[in-house]
Amino acid sequence: MGTAESKIREEICTVGASLYARRYTVGSAGNISARLDDGWLITPTDACLGRLDPNDIAKVGPDGQHVSGGRPSKTLALHRRIYERSSETRGVVHTHSTNLVALTLAGVWSVDDVLPPITPYYVMKVGHVPLIGYRRPGAPEVADQVAAVAGKVRAVLLERLGPVVWERSVSAASFALEELEETAALWMSLGASATPLPDDAIDELRNTFGARW
Repeated sequence: MGTAESKIREEICTVGASLYARRYTVGSAGNISARLDDGWLITPTDACLGRLDPNDIAKVGPDGQHVSGGRPSKTLALHRRIYERSSETRGVVHTHSTNLVALTLAGVWSVDDVLPPITPYYVMKVGHVPLIGYRRPGAPEVADQVAAVAGKVRAVLLERLGPVVWERSVSAASFALEELEETAALWMSLGASATPLPDDAIDELRNTFGARW
């Protein structure tokens, strides 16, 4: 195992522990993956993100075959499809975050945008987040639906299951997920009635920071 892979394994464990400690995920829910030059790393099935061991993280080769570590999460197919469609993606994080799951139960802002652009950091760090209708955990058709939008957005929200976020690293994906969850908490706490940022403010964020909205 090379130094780069070892560092990514440690990063997955650090991010998992941080998310678990702040209840972004509970029990054995959620999973994290990372792209390697010779395959992927992904948290083992039914693993607790708060108690990950770097050596137990599953490694999968370019052909999709299990190489080492624990048994790969059942969402491996979903993660691989995201990597295939988004060449810059190096990390994917999925949690069952409370406010985002609650949002899908209470009703999202729209199917194409689960939350309105109510804060500048949501617009800059997250962007558009479409809703993926409910299917059982690990359902193969979900991977197809997410792959269809993976090159256009950096996150989706799975109905009743929670967010899937991808970025240039595991840490960056985690930061975007946290911004998404906190925006959902803010929106829900205001009774889903906050006024979105006006178009000129969003244009300024695009022009100044390259926001993808």
